[in-house]
Amino acid sequence: MPRKIESLFVPGPAGKLEALLEEPDIADPIQAALVCHPHPQHGGTMHNKVVYRIARALRRQGAVVLRFNYRGVNLSEGRYDKGIGEIDDARAALQLLRDRYPALPVSVAGFSFGSRIALRLAAEIEPRHAIAVGFPARYFETETFPQLAVSRDFILSTRDEYCPLPEFQARYATLPEPKSAHLIEAANHFFAGALDRLESTVEAIARA
Repeated sequence: MPRKIESLFVPGPAGKLEALLEEPDIADPIQAALVCHPHPQHGGTMHNKVVYRIARALRRQGAVVLRFNYRGVNLSEGRYDKGIGEIDDARAALQLLRDRYPALPVSVAGFSFGSRIALRLAAEIEPRHAIAVGFPARYFETETFPQLAVSRDFILSTRDEYCPLPEFQARYATLPEPKSAHLIEAANHFFAGALDRLESTVEAIARA
């Protein structure tokens, strides 16, 4: 039987949100995962190549994955809301995922701006996995990091122009346990030249 791929709209607080739901390639899903995309005012969409790789890695480890566009992106209704409304959008997408798959544990992941959204959700729901890819340094100043029962898994390019490695290491050291850091030799924030390594790292985290 071919795997399920469904284009749909999530009922969001500012209107309909464009989304894509994909089940694993083989067998029934063993977990559900929400993946959040980069900054909507800098070209971020659910089809970003890093977001796609994160989603594919999670599917390979048995997750049904929901990607979505924040308000005002492509076919999603509404307007950009400075990160406040976008978190509400993610909550709505997560609720749809839980309604569709109520028996499955939930994981959250995100890239860049989306990693901030994912970690905020993680603080609310205690997910199976909380994966933050390319977390920008400036968000360490604005976000809180309460104690979680699960690990916050950070994945960072060693040449990330938005989060230089020394700054990340200094901030990371102050965060509560459990946590893990995965550094990938890549050319930039978008993991140029290392997308396969990124994907395998996400798979290893999801497998645990």
